[in-house]
Amino acid sequence: MTDVAPRRSAAPSRHVLVVDDSRAQRRLLALSLRRWGYRVSEADGADEALELCGTAGIDIVLSDWMMPGLSGLDLCRLIRALPRENYCYFILLTSRSGTGEVVDGLDCGADDYLVKPVASDELRARLRAGERVLGMQAELVGKNHLLEEAFGELRAVYETLDRDLIEARKLQQSLARDRHRRFGNSTVTLLMRPSGRVGGDLAGSFEIATGRVAIYSIDVSGHGVASALMTARLAGLLSGVSPDRNFALTGGNCYRCKGRQTWPPDMVASRFNRMMLEELQVDQYFTMAYAEIDLGTGRVELVQAGHPHPVVMRADGTIEMLGQGGLPIGLIPDASYERTECRLAPGDRVLLLSDGVTECPDVAGHALGEEGLATLLHANAGLNPEALMEALVWSLHDRMGRADLRDDVSGVMFDYRP
Repeated sequence: MTDVAPRRSAAPSRHVLVVDDSRAQRRLLALSLRRWGYRVSEADGADEALELCGTAGIDIVLSDWMMPGLSGLDLCRLIRALPRENYCYFILLTSRSGTGEVVDGLDCGADDYLVKPVASDELRARLRAGERVLGMQAELVGKNHLLEEAFGELRAVYETLDRDLIEARKLQQSLARDRHRRFGNSTVTLLMRPSGRVGGDLAGSFEIATGRVAIYSIDVSGHGVASALMTARLAGLLSGVSPDRNFALTGGNCYRCKGRQTWPPDMVASRFNRMMLEELQVDQYFTMAYAEIDLGTGRVELVQAGHPHPVVMRADGTIEMLGQGGLPIGLIPDASYERTECRLAPGDRVLLLSDGVTECPDVAGHALGEEGLATLLHANAGLNPEALMEALVWSLHDRMGRADLRDDVSGVMFDYRP
């Protein structure tokens, strides 16, 4: 084998293992490799070569095909099976030049082959090709390490956020702690099922005065933390615990309930609309259904602001949809809202539900709609309020093929028992 002029690489030298049962052939190859700047180890057979590959950090293997015991093909297969991170570039040296032999060598995992006697310039070119492959592989390994580190950091951030969201969900659920309240003989039942950790839906009730109750259902645009923060603020403005901050109770001049001045439902919606556009000035908006109920007479006054139609379940099984639709709150300045009235008889129920119910899709993507909702309510009309709300949620899950809810599902039911 003729040699070329020695030239050392500026890059860190690769470690080359020469495997041949001929000591003369090994020394001849090793001499040229060292002149080219490689670190060289020698092995007279596959067993010694395997031991070196497992401990010495071999980058490139030059192996004779035909050797006593295990052949070069066997050695290649065994090296490929070793647990190692860095790639080992394998070149077979053979006197066979037939297409079948070459195919066998490449199929067993060899990267290249050279026909004996090996020309020095050809060997040098094949080694450079191997170095390029090893360089690209090392670059990929480095990038994988960076990705793993970044993923670990992201996982830690996600776990922190997830813990915070779990606590935030507990706090949000506390906004509607009393899921079943009694006002005289009548009851109010709440439903709150966020599709994620936290949601943008809110439902609740409060006592306006003795004999008068308000119920509401709200759906803030979007999902996640921003929507949850808005629901928390709105819950504070519709709280029966702090009547001096309640938007329906402060500064009104339309009704007088035993010394407490209140706003009618349409004015409550208008006040929220001004607050969103003039005070908060955020990109969010929300839909709302808000109703006031007289426990003595059964008279209901309500407003629908972009929310699904309020539903009246009559004691005789009749289902009525109330409201005129209306505009969402926080979109249009000076929007006006219409008040709707009805009267309840003993045993009638009022439901204010979010669009997570009416827009719930089936497995084919078709929304439930108002007709589908009426069918579900008819089927479960004999249940008590709490059981009916649970049955509604399970029906939505069944409709979606037991999949997770895609949107927040919430609502409030008032069961009139004068």
